[in-house]
Amino acid sequence: MSTAEPRASGPPVDEGRLVELADAILARSPYEAYELLAGEPDEVVAVALVRQNPAVADDILWEFDPERRDRILAVAPAEQRDQWTRNHAYPEDSVGRLMDPPIAVFRPDHTVAEALERLRPLVKKTLVTYGWVVDDAGALVGVLVFRELLFATGQTQPIGELMLKEPFSFPPELDVTDAMREALKRHYPVYPVCAEGGKLVGIVRGQTLFEHQAFELSAQAGAMVGVEKEERFGTPWQRSLRFRHPWLQLNLLTAFLAAAVVGLFQDTLDQLVVLAVFLPVLAGQSGNTGCQSLAVALRAMTLGELEEGKARAAVMKEALLGSLNGTLVGLTAALGMYLFATMQGNPEGPTLALVVLIAMVGSCTVSGISGALIPVTLRRMGLDPATASSIFLTTATDVVSMGLFLALATVLVL
Repeated sequence: MSTAEPRASGPPVDEGRLVELADAILARSPYEAYELLAGEPDEVVAVALVRQNPAVADDILWEFDPERRDRILAVAPAEQRDQWTRNHAYPEDSVGRLMDPPIAVFRPDHTVAEALERLRPLVKKTLVTYGWVVDDAGALVGVLVFRELLFATGQTQPIGELMLKEPFSFPPELDVTDAMREALKRHYPVYPVCAEGGKLVGIVRGQTLFEHQAFELSAQAGAMVGVEKEERFGTPWQRSLRFRHPWLQLNLLTAFLAAAVVGLFQDTLDQLVVLAVFLPVLAGQSGNTGCQSLAVALRAMTLGELEEGKARAAVMKEALLGSLNGTLVGLTAALGMYLFATMQGNPEGPTLALVVLIAMVGSCTVSGISGALIPVTLRRMGLDPATASSIFLTTATDVVSMGLFLALATVLVL
């Protein structure tokens, strides 16, 4: 979020109300935050948005109708108004959406005395970490670390002699995940953002990058089971119902599919009631295996580790792990089936144990493959890899585990 605290023009803004609004905005989606701010004066909305993460401010600001948005922009600080407009031109989840305005901008020929004079009023209203040195065309040519001003040879020394030349910068179109990976290598508090030709178009704080990525990661778990990113703890129940219910209907349809598979083997279950005891065991184990694979795949995508050429290797690895884990847990489950069938006086105990073992290996292998393949497939379709992935995974594991178990029992036992 921007650390600047400029005041919008107009009547004084109550500080207590701003703190209250800031806390309320954090607990709401952009649309709900818009509804909260809609009844506030334009000056209050402008200052409240200045204090938010730039991406959050952008999402909220563009929920307003164009006329109201223009009024809010008109009373916002000039540099913030221009930055918000510039940011919105870049794609979502790009560095460009997270930019703050570069406040301390200098020319190479500015002297140390001139730089200090320009900094004095700036540091009173905002946190200034670096000075940004640009040429006449606005291209970034250097970064001024303020400690260098202490070691200047004199007040008339040009800052072009003190600045760090050829500084690292982000392009505004860069995906936030890629930017975060670069930030992990450098650990700078602030990064310049430069468009084509090196023109300085904004700055992005390391804190802002990690705040944004932390929210994306927190939303991932909900997306896996059909909870929308926009839903927060403070979301009204009516809106939460609209978000969640369609996915539950989809989950019900997929559950019917698994039930239909079981229904195909109704005669087998009627003759071998013992099988019904082990159906949830197979479904649970294969489901957990798939969820482990899914979690690793989503993490790899989030961190940029699962590139296009590595997807095949990842799927093969999860297939191997699924088969190995399936064999180990299958041996334990087979022993359980044998003891249970023997206690029931069923002479087919050894065969039923073999059925459990084979079904467990097969279902865990398929579950491992599905856990890696589902997010890869969703991404190739242009969708969020986490979107309802758990629902699709559960369907695959239930159908395969129950179908394979009952089919094997039908063939080998009856």
